[in-house]
Amino acid sequence: MSTVESRPLVGEGISRVDGPRKVTGTAPYPMDFSVPGQVYGALVQSTIAAGRIVRMHTEEAEGSPGVIGVLTHENAPEVGTGPMTVLGASPPPPLRNDRIIHQGQHIGFVVAETAEQAAAAARLVRADYEAAEPLLDLQDPRAEQLTDPWGMDHARGDATAALESAEVTLRATYTTPDNTNNPLGLFATLAVWEGNTLTVHDTSQWPSMVRTTLAMAFGIPESSVRVLVPYVGGGFGAGLRAWPHVVLTAMAARMLGRPVKLVLTRPQMFTSVGHRPHGVQWLQLGATGEGELVAIDHRSLSSLGMEDGDFEPFASGTAFAYACPNVTTRDRQARINVAMPTSMRAPAEAQGNFALESALDELSYTLGMDPLELRVRNHTAVDPRNGLPWSGKAILECYEAGALRFGWSDRNPEPRSMRDGNWLIGYGMASAMFPYFATPCMAEATVNRDGSAFVRSAATDIGTGTYTVMAQLSAQELGLPLEKVRFDLGDSDMPDSMMAGGSGLTGALGNAVHDACRRLLRSFAELARQDADSPLRGVNPDDVECGDGRVFVAGRPERGESYADILARHGMPQLTATGSSTPPVAEDVGMSSAGAYGAKFVEVRVDADLGLVRVTRVVSAIDGGRILNAKTARSQIIGGTVGGIGMALFEDTVTDPRTGRIANATFADYLVAVNADIPELDVVFVGEPDRGSPTGTKGVGEVGLVGIPAAIANAVYHATGKRLYHLPITLDALL
Repeated sequence: MSTVESRPLVGEGISRVDGPRKVTGTAPYPMDFSVPGQVYGALVQSTIAAGRIVRMHTEEAEGSPGVIGVLTHENAPEVGTGPMTVLGASPPPPLRNDRIIHQGQHIGFVVAETAEQAAAAARLVRADYEAAEPLLDLQDPRAEQLTDPWGMDHARGDATAALESAEVTLRATYTTPDNTNNPLGLFATLAVWEGNTLTVHDTSQWPSMVRTTLAMAFGIPESSVRVLVPYVGGGFGAGLRAWPHVVLTAMAARMLGRPVKLVLTRPQMFTSVGHRPHGVQWLQLGATGEGELVAIDHRSLSSLGMEDGDFEPFASGTAFAYACPNVTTRDRQARINVAMPTSMRAPAEAQGNFALESALDELSYTLGMDPLELRVRNHTAVDPRNGLPWSGKAILECYEAGALRFGWSDRNPEPRSMRDGNWLIGYGMASAMFPYFATPCMAEATVNRDGSAFVRSAATDIGTGTYTVMAQLSAQELGLPLEKVRFDLGDSDMPDSMMAGGSGLTGALGNAVHDACRRLLRSFAELARQDADSPLRGVNPDDVECGDGRVFVAGRPERGESYADILARHGMPQLTATGSSTPPVAEDVGMSSAGAYGAKFVEVRVDADLGLVRVTRVVSAIDGGRILNAKTARSQIIGGTVGGIGMALFEDTVTDPRTGRIANATFADYLVAVNADIPELDVVFVGEPDRGSPTGTKGVGEVGLVGIPAAIANAVYHATGKRLYHLPITLDALL
């Protein structure tokens, strides 16, 4: 079976199918939903970072206008803990005891007739504490450390011995701070109970997981929970966990017998929905005088909440980044009194890549070698962990295309040698990679008697273009014009989907959609084969193609009929098929699944007197496999690049080292990259469809950020001669 299209839909830069709803303001985001009889919740948060609550004072709040109820650990029902997921443990249930483990922890929930009444009453709730000294220093020897928490530590050869005998060595320590995801849309939850059936509108990148969490929390079947997320409003990883406020909103709605709606404030976003964990990395490189890597030792220590299990192995990607016979990677986490970390765009790899690619750049100067040549020399076409070839890796093509577009050959290799008046000019580059990630996924495809198609899955579109690319893929697989296909998502009652994160959704969902459409085409062919009145009678389903809304004999479009005719003759309103995808096992398919690769080239200008850094050019050359939509894929790389510039130069969630209070939890104080900070961003895609995927795709949402912080830091060194080992890069470090 195959699809014939006179005008292929996949690959074209088609504008978003959901674009008109977004630009006209009619796309419903979680905070936009309301139901009759709803009331409003407001959080009460801890003002200490460690200790216990001695007493809650709720009387004044309970007597406040419009207040319906106040929940604390003293009257809240016990609820169950959510599941262990591929991204870590579920957060602990809310209001379960008097223990305080971080500043801003939810210690109460006020419900009132209006949002304003709830917020005003929440400010009246007071707590008496028995405070304890918080652990806030990542390297405090009293902090509990988890060694290799995810079983991803790696060792091959003998890195220690190879470092001792290496001709050239480099040792450096790198630090990266907490960053906060800060999507534009504030997170919101609306919970509605009807008997033992719960419907929730929530800001989530993973509706199926939220459904499971709520079912476990309240001891009801998953079939009794429905989670709706048609639009998200941004997430960047913050929506990959079912946070305590979600359970708390549903708890209040059940206790009070009213629908309850909660919208977080911006400061609450800093303590309620995670953040990129800060960390320290120790890196050692050993090389020959010709630049061949002989040893890498990469170790990290990152922050973890007191009762949490976040997944963030900084050093893991180094295990297979380059050809090197002796490699050790070790990751540890330290429990401290901070709000629970979570994935933030390019989790782990954003931090790990900054250390590795900065170290390689420094090594290149030590060797007197072009930084690009050093990376080319240590390229590996096979997975160093198992010796298997990659399913697709065009990093060499990325280097070549990116260097040509950027004009890398024009670079004077001497630091501080290029300038324009008072501006020091620097060129920097870095490799980028985000590892393959996917989980099982399902989709359902239906063709109706009018010839239209409806394809669906319980996925989300966090702005990446899932609505659009899946509609394109469905249309091409079914041989229908795009306007005849509707793709829907954001409903946990639909077939289970993986999360929108880890650059995995496009591949996993795309393969499930591909499978569903192929199964549906086969079902139509089977119906026609057994139909005496069909021109396809007796034709093997393996020998048909589809196109222009018809099923026909391969190579003979005149012998066939439309979907509509087949359904009408059988008296059927529609025909449906379900498809699935499962991540391949490397040993079974004879190759290692490759994620996306890239090469990032950056030009910076640094004011010689003031230390001001301006990014003036960025070229990103990306191997994203088969690109389903060039416009939305390019948009993903641009968005990731902006995030990378923010990580490199601006973003730093500042925590008071004595109290654990976040000192800059507003957009007035937490700096992000804005339009004036972003130059023209050039993106070029290279490479071929990935051999390990039926659709040939790779995700590109994460790889756009990876490599940008390192490339900027490397360009700053080239401009100034100052090597910086911490982020963000601020002017005081350059003065």
